[in-house]
Amino acid sequence: MWRQVIALIVKELLAVLRDPKSRMVLIGPPLIQLIVFGYAATYDLNHVPVAIYDQDRSATSRDLVARFTGSPTFSLVDTLHSDQRINDLIDSRQVQMVLVIDRRFTRDLLTNNPAPVQIIVDGRNSNTALLISGYANSILSDFALAWGAAHGGPTPPAVLAMRARYNPTLNSRWFIIPGIVALLTQVVTLLVVGLSIARERETGTFDQLLVTPLRQIDILLGKGLPGLLIGTVEASVIIGATVWWFEVPFRGGFLPLYTGLLLFAIAVTGIGLMISALAATQQQALLGVFLFMVPSIILSGFATPIANMPGWVQGLTLLNPMRYFLVIVRSVFLEGASLSSLASQYWPMAVIGVATLAAAGWLFRKRVA
Repeated sequence: MWRQVIALIVKELLAVLRDPKSRMVLIGPPLIQLIVFGYAATYDLNHVPVAIYDQDRSATSRDLVARFTGSPTFSLVDTLHSDQRINDLIDSRQVQMVLVIDRRFTRDLLTNNPAPVQIIVDGRNSNTALLISGYANSILSDFALAWGAAHGGPTPPAVLAMRARYNPTLNSRWFIIPGIVALLTQVVTLLVVGLSIARERETGTFDQLLVTPLRQIDILLGKGLPGLLIGTVEASVIIGATVWWFEVPFRGGFLPLYTGLLLFAIAVTGIGLMISALAATQQQALLGVFLFMVPSIILSGFATPIANMPGWVQGLTLLNPMRYFLVIVRSVFLEGASLSSLASQYWPMAVIGVATLAAAGWLFRKRVA
């Protein structure tokens, strides 16, 4: 019996390895996902843009500033001379943290009074804000120990006070759940659209569809629009649950949110049609959806900041529509962003949508021919 089983195993292995498509399935997707996960999926912070507002301007405060700017984690972007630009720098994402040193910092240290040091962080990504706070607190603690050793006294009470913009309590739900709107919209739309043409081919009804009076563009629209509609309805249900069930604040308007949602759904529909046009079976279509979906989630900034990824990986994220919609949905929920302020996120998704739909049409005509 075992000889027959082993012979069958060898036969199956040879059948898989001799088929070029099967070899590509076995080798390509795992390598692609290994590279994406290895370089992009990291919770370490190695580039935190900061601004410094030193009101004390003493040798002691300059020493503290030097510890922050000399850290491999923090990168100095701007030195402020007033507090007027703090909100603008954080709103525009030019900095993730502003270090504010009180004008009484040195005097409080010398008199052993609490010496306040404030950090104002971008709370839109609660995980990153907590990590930034931990790094800042570590630097301030080292500074306090060094001060105490140099002055031969007890460690002075240098106090770190943190204030988070947009998410004062750093509630992780406020960051994660709006992102789920983008995630599930992409999953549903890709699955519905990606399987559409492949399902017709597998059941043998695709040739019948071609002999109908429908043009190729009509077939593509008929296959793409249902997925777009289902994805939009699904997103609306999730948005409602986000606001009324999970009580995430909705500070913006529906127009900027649904403008982004429509453009995102169009871009994902184009990608789904490309996958469906290439796939001969539903199994191949599912593999194509999976191959695209996992890297796109990692490269979107859903869980890990894009700024911490290598430069060439950050370039790849520019081709990912989910990257832009995540910014839109989180900005509308937490910031109350307007249409004009999100224009830089709208037009890339529109370009991706036009390009993918055009590519899907070309692939469809090529496969039919």
